[in-house]
Amino acid sequence: MSNAAPPRPTSPSFREKFIVEVRGVSASTKRASYRWALTLAIVGLVGFVSLLTIVVTQGEVAPIDEPFLEWLLSTHSEVLTAVMIWLAIIFGPVAVPIAVLIVAIGWSIRSKHIWRPLLFTMGMTAGLLVVQVVTRVVGRERPPLDQMLFGADLTPSFPSGHVAGAADFMLLIAYLVFSRRARPKTAALSFTIAGVLIIVAGVSRIYLGYHWPSDALASVFLSLTVLGGVIGLDTYRTMRVKP
Repeated sequence: MSNAAPPRPTSPSFREKFIVEVRGVSASTKRASYRWALTLAIVGLVGFVSLLTIVVTQGEVAPIDEPFLEWLLSTHSEVLTAVMIWLAIIFGPVAVPIAVLIVAIGWSIRSKHIWRPLLFTMGMTAGLLVVQVVTRVVGRERPPLDQMLFGADLTPSFPSGHVAGAADFMLLIAYLVFSRRARPKTAALSFTIAGVLIIVAGVSRIYLGYHWPSDALASVFLSLTVLGGVIGLDTYRTMRVKP
């Protein structure tokens, strides 16, 4: 009989332990993840380009904007306005970056890895950078100043940075956190809650008079594209087909 010692199990590398969470999945699961990524990216890109074309070719106000904006203006009240201002602050350019920083650092410390916190931060940064570039290139004017209920804003309006930040935050958290859960119902519920919060963020910006409805909708389409890119990159880097 051989007296050779059994091979020692190899310890995971620094990259495997702290940077990339390798997951063993079936081939069909990996293909499905790629399909979701591609579908979301295409839907988001087509939707955004369609709205951009309408805005650029049909003037300052797209045909879909006026009816919804007029209806929201008819619902103004002191209580509702206070709630919408509070929501605008929460989803604003100051609160969202702070929340992203806190979430990324706390998540990294708690989970002892940086892949998903890093992917979350990259997705948020990419989404907001695209919005900043597009708003300056398109240069669409906001609704009239007398409709703005929280101070004047003369910066371009298409697409909405507030809505894009909220949508990126909610969708990326729903995917990177809750899609890892064993129960599909948990992921479905998380995306449903994210959708509701995104609608609330968009309605608040339109209600306060800072954006046309097409601005908010364009931001949602951009966020779907960001989500598709994040899912594709996460699938490529972490999913390994089990034998």
